[in-house]
Amino acid sequence: MKQAASVHPIELKISDLHQLFNSMDPSPFHERDLDRDAEEFIVSWARESPKGAVIRLIVHLAHPLPGYSDPQALVAGSLRHYFAYRAEITLRELRQLLQQGRVSLGIGLGFLVVCSGLASLFAPGSGTWHGIVREGLVILGWVAMWHPLELLLYRWWPVLRLKCLYERLAAAEIVVKSGD
Repeated sequence: MKQAASVHPIELKISDLHQLFNSMDPSPFHERDLDRDAEEFIVSWARESPKGAVIRLIVHLAHPLPGYSDPQALVAGSLRHYFAYRAEITLRELRQLLQQGRVSLGIGLGFLVVCSGLASLFAPGSGTWHGIVREGLVILGWVAMWHPLELLLYRWWPVLRLKCLYERLAAAEIVVKSGD
């Protein structure tokens, strides 16, 4: 028997829809960017949700927007569109980061080979300075590998987690309560 997923509610209280969307964006409401503070609030609370929980975003709207008879459809569509767009942008950033990591790895490996080749020219036992130069070149080659390895081993995980979070928010259950 499969267990039902828990629900993680996020409640947002606003006086009107202008508080939810970026007022500088001239696009229609369903295509507008979210207000930076609203996005930060929603994303920070979504990060606190358990991994398998369904996110339910509850928007308490004190004053419905004149000319829009169905704020539920408007807000739900706008939020889904926005978070799907952010997930797509974050996926592009992830791909660019991994591409940069692969290019950096190629450059780093090439530099490591050159440094190791130069280090082999300084025979061991030929004197103190030869040893210092030889070891310095080997260390320099490995230090050049730090950035590519950092990109490919560590930096992409937070970007992937953010993309997944945006996807969860795009699929969230959205409830608008008017006149609260």
